[in-house]
Amino acid sequence: MINLKEASFMGYRRENGRMGIRNHVIILPLDDLSNAACEAVANNIKGTIAIPHPYGRLQFGADLDLHFRTLIGAGCNPNVAGVVVIGIESQWTGKVVDGIKKSGKPVEGFWISGNGDTSTIASASKAAYAMMKHASKQQRVSAPLSELWVSTKCGESDTTSGCGSNPSVGNAFDKLYEIGATLVFGETTELTGGEHLVEARCRTPEVKAKFRHMFDRYQDVIEKNKTSDLSDSQPTKGNIAGGLTTIEEKALGNIQKIGKKCIVDGVLDKAETPLIPGLHFMDSSSAAAEMVTLCAASGFAAHLFPTGQGNVIGNPILPVIKLCANSKTVRTMSEHIDVDVSGILRREETLDSAGDKLIDALLRTANGELTAAEILGHREFVMTRLYESA
Repeated sequence: MINLKEASFMGYRRENGRMGIRNHVIILPLDDLSNAACEAVANNIKGTIAIPHPYGRLQFGADLDLHFRTLIGAGCNPNVAGVVVIGIESQWTGKVVDGIKKSGKPVEGFWISGNGDTSTIASASKAAYAMMKHASKQQRVSAPLSELWVSTKCGESDTTSGCGSNPSVGNAFDKLYEIGATLVFGETTELTGGEHLVEARCRTPEVKAKFRHMFDRYQDVIEKNKTSDLSDSQPTKGNIAGGLTTIEEKALGNIQKIGKKCIVDGVLDKAETPLIPGLHFMDSSSAAAEMVTLCAASGFAAHLFPTGQGNVIGNPILPVIKLCANSKTVRTMSEHIDVDVSGILRREETLDSAGDKLIDALLRTANGELTAAEILGHREFVMTRLYESA
């Protein structure tokens, strides 16, 4: 068994004190019209990563706030060493730049309006070049494991998820929680029918009330759309094929990821950064790419992703460690699986040993080992939307 109180990893100490486990320079578009320019800069300056997305024009209210919070949070993530922001105009570009500046890391903004693509790409490429030089000088330093922020979400779940891979995450979370780590789970829709179990785990009446507010807010959306039946989307057709017949069954499996000892210490809105250590619930989509993107924007540096029938999700900022308890999936999709815990269902290993195996993979990833998704080039970055565009 790993002595987690003495465990450490080699990461990058950022200007604001946070520890990252990757050293990316990202080219971040403010809006969909700036994707091509960002990709051109990434093509010019090798080693940088462009993060295209389809939004950023004519949003308003809470949806616009979430858009900015997601982009600024992505730039502030400790796995990022520097950021080049490109937008169609100066004002909103400047807002993202100013938000990222608060982290203390290098960031520069450029806009296409009045300058054109070629001039913007040339200027942004020079800035990206300087940031890559800066990033390449960064050295890994030792930090206690408790400083590694870890998120979780499951995907393509089946009966083996709730019985094997999700409880393995729960076992690892229990152990990380005991050393004071910062952890997050979410997937609001997939708590339906089991929300009372999470509510009972909330530390204080205030946390409980905030959790209930977040869950009820989601229920209001369902009712406003005159939908009382989620069966067309929850469980998914794949979940049903894998043996999950109701959303309640899926919820009970999902909740296994927070273990037996963890207490819910805080509740976060989408892409909100936690202010204290402990386990947090974040109101978030159950769509894999959306949830992982929100975790990256919230500042998490590593992600544990249990899957039953196989999910290929990755992220450009946040390394995604996949584990699976389905022996068929491990066999047919082995290139996507980082940790095989199928021995649990064959009674060849215990949840405790599976949790240790997962933490060992987490430490290796924190020290620089690439995940399957990173090797295969999966960089899904999907923004969560609340409304239609104006």
